[in-house]
Amino acid sequence: MKRFDVDNLSSLVIRAAINVHKVLGPGLLESIYQSSMVIELGLMGIEVLTEVPLHVSYKGRRIPNVGLRLDLLVEDTIIVELKSVEEIQPVHKKQLLTYLKLAGKPLGLLINFNTTLLREGITRVINSPQGDGNAARFR
Repeated sequence: MKRFDVDNLSSLVIRAAINVHKVLGPGLLESIYQSSMVIELGLMGIEVLTEVPLHVSYKGRRIPNVGLRLDLLVEDTIIVELKSVEEIQPVHKKQLLTYLKLAGKPLGLLINFNTTLLREGITRVINSPQGDGNAARFR
């Protein structure tokens, strides 16, 4: 790991999301939360990239013009997918797990800002070697 271990880094990302949610509240566009997360993580000294292209290969050949993009890539380690939806659906978790596998990253955070209490809108998805994609709601 670079400067942070995965668990500490995920805690910092969650803290940043809670700070953003406290200031902005629920119900805004994902793009607003994305920009705010970049600012908040930057203030914490954490490297974050936005709209990172995700390349897909099939049988050793790259599929051109896929158009997949990661909302946030934090410290080149954690993928953060941001939502502002009524309810997280199983497909959102599956999408994040697929992104983790394609990018070779260990952990993803699915954060739904459209909740009264943000802790209820955070799900950790682990890219486990067994491929089961353990998803756990943050508590």
